Amino acid sequence: MSSRLQPVHGGTDSALEPRYDFYSNANPLGPCPAVLEAVRSADVTRYPDPLYARLRASLASHHGVSPDRVVVGAGASELILRLIHRSTGAVQQLAPTFGEYARGALLGGRKLVSVQTAAAFLRAQSRHPGIGFICWPNNPTGERCSLDFVCAAAAAGPLVVDLAYAAMCECAALADIEAAGAGAFRLYSPNKAHGLTGVRGAYVITPRPDRRLALQAPSWVIGRDAEAMLSACVQPGARMWLDGTIPRFAAWRRQLSRSLRETGLAVRESPTTFLMAHVGNATRVTARLRQQRIRVRDATSFGLREWIRVSAQGPRAQRALLAALELAL
Repeated sequence: MSSRLQPVHGGTDSALEPRYDFYSNANPLGPCPAVLEAVRSADVTRYPDPLYARLRASLASHHGVSPDRVVVGAGASELILRLIHRSTGAVQQLAPTFGEYARGALLGGRKLVSVQTAAAFLRAQSRHPGIGFICWPNNPTGERCSLDFVCAAAAAGPLVVDLAYAAMCECAALADIEAAGAGAFRLYSPNKAHGLTGVRGAYVITPRPDRRLALQAPSWVIGRDAEAMLSACVQPGARMWLDGTIPRFAAWRRQLSRSLRETGLAVRESPTTFLMAHVGNATRVTARLRQQRIRVRDATSFGLREWIRVSAQGPRAQRALLAALELAL
């Protein structure tokens, strides 16, 4: 396999599980009890409905759309590949960003147009038509491009708005970005917000019914565990639980930011679960931390060789990270 096709996520590995995992962007207060119970109660001895009719009806009701606009998939990465496969032309991205957009372009034999400003993205849509990807808030930087830009990009050409972290923003922004991206493919992967990243399920709200996208999926693309997770995530109890966790992990993130700055490191903040710290040689520092059984995200694969991405964790984990960083640096 070409090294360029190898999935690179910069943190997960085959070594022993770390004592403290600052790599994952999952809700640090998860798993959500109601969603976990739904997953555990799923009857995995049977196939799910191959059309996922009840699940799509539940998700459609939550989002106020018709069920034929809901397409389920085996996580965000699988749906990204499917979205690229159903399109023609180039793949545009606003870099630095999630690596699966570029990998999907490579797997699909598409031209990748990677730009760093909103104006350049709009020009790329005009000059290199295809399908564009915007992660909101962005991974790894946490930046949120303007809603006006999202509206313009959705109108300019096929656009995917990846909302993996939008539900975990500490300000009530989800409804605004959903409205701005109404003309786009909106990609949701709620396993992060509910602390169950090991359950692979996600879905897309399409701007109009898209039978082709749905039919490109493998048969039974998700199992009953993921079906149960997705259905439970939009129920009132799970949504209330998520809303209650946001102020807590946001406070942890702000404390971590202050502590890192006090050690002399530059920090790039974010409105969600993670932030970035400037450590010099990120690959070396990441390896040294891993030797101390602490895992962080080396941002080198994003093109940010001197930065690590670190998620919000509780006070004990933060103390361990700061002590390990003192040695690693």
